[in-house]
Amino acid sequence: MDLQLKGKTVFISGSTSGIGLGVAKIFLQEEAAVIINGRTDESVSNAIQGLKENFPMGVIDGITCDFSKVEAVENLLKKLPKIDILINNVGIFTSQSFEETNDNNWNDQIAVNLMSGVRLSRYLLPKMIKKNWGRIIFVSSECATLVPADLIAYSTTKTAVLGLARGLAQLTKGTSVTVNTVLPGSTMTEGAELFLKNLAKQKNKSLAQVETDFFSEERTASLLQRFASVAEIASTIVYFSSPIAAATNGAAIKLDGGSMGGII
Repeated sequence: MDLQLKGKTVFISGSTSGIGLGVAKIFLQEEAAVIINGRTDESVSNAIQGLKENFPMGVIDGITCDFSKVEAVENLLKKLPKIDILINNVGIFTSQSFEETNDNNWNDQIAVNLMSGVRLSRYLLPKMIKKNWGRIIFVSSECATLVPADLIAYSTTKTAVLGLARGLAQLTKGTSVTVNTVLPGSTMTEGAELFLKNLAKQKNKSLAQVETDFFSEERTASLLQRFASVAEIASTIVYFSSPIAAATNGAAIKLDGGSMGGII
């Protein structure tokens, strides 16, 4: 299927690894121009080098930005070229009890997980509406509704993203711009793989066994009963970013393997 993305320019926040990097790869497969982002020059440079090895003909650039710093975001906005598609993917979390989560932890997660999307969208959405085409995708999480006890701050920001995206979608009425949110479930990113490896070592179990245990003990509602691959999540994000997904706007799209339950 031709996703009609050739010639489109995409900015993906938080894209030097994990889901963001996976999204970048699929956009490049579809011949879109991709601008990736990370917190350090080194991470951005390494990611660009890896992408260019796999996509030597691809149009690839990168901008360093720490989204917890307002000045850094302002500098990033000055560097952005014309953007057709914005993927608000960057996110951080702290795994700790509610009592241990201090104001700084809360403020950092709000700044990165929520305000990054606010600031990028506030700059880019009016431009998309003016030219009458654009896509904004917010990456939320199954934690927006599951709310694990050690991720209350993170989950709160991911729930807020749903309200933000729906509100922005209302502003696109009558245009060819769409704003949607995806809610990935447990995904086998580099971080998840490291977590499982450490847990396997700690419990003296195989990697396969600790993954099985995770779903039998922690994500019992999951219908998939395994971690989704990065490519499975990324391919869906890219589809909803494409011109052929024009009928989907203001939606919260579950990529959770069934863990969130419900019929909608």
